[in-house]
Amino acid sequence: MIGRLHGTLLEKQPPLVVIDVHGVGYELEASMNTLLALPAPGEAVRLYTHLTVREDAHLLYGFAREEERRLFRELIKISGVGPRLALAILSGMEQDQFVRCVMDEDSKALTRLPGVGKKTADRLIIEMRDRFKHWPEFGKQQSGTSLPNLDLTAEPDAYADAEAALIALGYKPTEAAKMLSDLDTSQSTEALIKTALSRKLSGVQESARSGTARNGEPK
Repeated sequence: MIGRLHGTLLEKQPPLVVIDVHGVGYELEASMNTLLALPAPGEAVRLYTHLTVREDAHLLYGFAREEERRLFRELIKISGVGPRLALAILSGMEQDQFVRCVMDEDSKALTRLPGVGKKTADRLIIEMRDRFKHWPEFGKQQSGTSLPNLDLTAEPDAYADAEAALIALGYKPTEAAKMLSDLDTSQSTEALIKTALSRKLSGVQESARSGTARNGEPK
């Protein structure tokens, strides 16, 4: 089992990253939150990892924080939630936002995540809410992702790369295009993805507030 990698970041092409460890290049898939927290290529990086062994491939997933890996491992225990969907969930919401949606039984907000339908959202709530009661540290997570090393310089085809990354996460092409619409195309791929996901998260939060307001109205 590969539990952690410490080496030099060679590439980051959402949702993939490549890390050189003593001459061996490890290719990993990572959530957008982890990708956005990575330094520039050529710099040292340390990631927690999870290895999935299939008949046709060995797949490695990387996480900037151990807590994110822990949540990933709990998500893939749920029926119908594989590694790709788990990464999409981790990319579409901050951990504390996901915990609040589960504890508040806000299935409508969860269905805004790519690949999460009503049945999956209900299953996430039922199976995760009791586990979260024993994870007080998740309630202490600060909202937002600190991005001190984010490179905001322009990149060729950054818009196309950002759109492809969102589609790889599970968003439909039309939805990905809508999330990126009207954004400044001079930004890097990472910056475009960050802004697009922030837009989506704002929609989730607005959905949650609207639902609370309607539930609170007198009949």
